[in-house]
Amino acid sequence: MQYQTKQWRKLTGEYLKSYIEEEVQGAILREKELGHTLKVCIGTDSQVKGSETEFATAIVFIRKGNGGFMFLNNEITREKMSIKQRMMTEVSKSIEVAYHLSNVFTSHNVDMEIHADINTSPLYKSNDALKEAIGYITGMGFSFKAKPEAFASSCCANKVVQ
Repeated sequence: MQYQTKQWRKLTGEYLKSYIEEEVQGAILREKELGHTLKVCIGTDSQVKGSETEFATAIVFIRKGNGGFMFLNNEITREKMSIKQRMMTEVSKSIEVAYHLSNVFTSHNVDMEIHADINTSPLYKSNDALKEAIGYITGMGFSFKAKPEAFASSCCANKVVQ
């Protein structure tokens, strides 16, 4: 697959200045110093735009009882995909980020879960990928949320692919 990758950034559009691992670690240390308890949710959403599919991945930091913030990354591909393949690519992107950052979360005792933009109702086409997504995510040892509880993918990441 050929992907055009953009750098990680904040919701404000400000690009992160160092590697994502360093930025995440710095954010965790800063928030803990301020007395916040964190939970992290990682989710990816996509949007087909003509011959391109844009993927957006969000790392959402929830300050328990005190708001939150997120880091975002977009990628564009020209590969044609079925809805099921696109849903599994979204899940794969979220798992890749979670796996890459899992040591940071573990070392700072931060709970993390993956959010999949897959509907739990069989009335929706995305539901075709639900069983595989659950198996993939839980098989990798991560906690899992699907729609309607998957706000990191269906709300946060969704905002930057519209």
